[in-house]
Amino acid sequence: MPRTVFCQYEKKEAQGLDYVPYPGELGQQIFQHVGKAGWTAWLAHQTMLINENRLSPRTPKDRAFLESELRKFLFGEGADKPAGYVAPSEQR
Repeated sequence: MPRTVFCQYEKKEAQGLDYVPYPGELGQQIFQHVGKAGWTAWLAHQTMLINENRLSPRTPKDRAFLESELRKFLFGEGADKPAGYVAPSEQR
C-alpha cells in the first residue's frame, strides 16, 4: 500500500514520494509534506525557470534562487513565472 501524506502543495491527502528528493532538512520536509503530484509540478516549474532565466544549477547563485523558488512553490504563496513567459500550449 502506497505511503500517503497531507500534501502542502495540493492541500489534500496524496500519495507520498518513494524517496527523499532533495538533500538535507528541506528534503526531509518535502518527503514528509509533499505528494508525488506536487513534486512533479515543481519539477516542471523548475525546468521552466531554468530555461526561461537561462540558469545553471551548477552555480551557487542560481541554486540559491531555485531553492528559494522551491520553498515558495511548495510551501509558500506560490512562485511566479518569469516576466513575458508564454506557456507552450498558449503559443501560436
